[in-house]
Amino acid sequence: MSQELVFDARTEAAKNLAWWLYIIHAVSFVFSLGAFSFVPLIINYLRRGETAGTFVYSHHSWQIRSFWWYAVWVAVSCILMATFIGIPFGVAIWGVAWLWKAYRLIKGISDLNRNLAMPG
Repeated sequence: MSQELVFDARTEAAKNLAWWLYIIHAVSFVFSLGAFSFVPLIINYLRRGETAGTFVYSHHSWQIRSFWWYAVWVAVSCILMATFIGIPFGVAIWGVAWLWKAYRLIKGISDLNRNLAMPG
């Protein structure tokens, strides 16, 4: 027997907003390497509290953690690239961070579309 989730209008609106925030994070990530992701990040912080008790709350937290961890690894990468010897390591760290962030955006959108909460 299949059990279907029933959403109220509030949850559906929150899910729609989270979906758009994933898209804005992704567009910023692709076109500015994440430099303009602070805009959806602020919205994530402002709207996360409204989704408490729903699976959408975990998506806001997922996006927030994704932003900050990506920012940390890009900063480490930039520090390493400031030295001639560290350039290859900085580029490698940035590349891995980019792939990791891309994975988190894709996984987040996929799980949101399937009405699944994010881990953590």
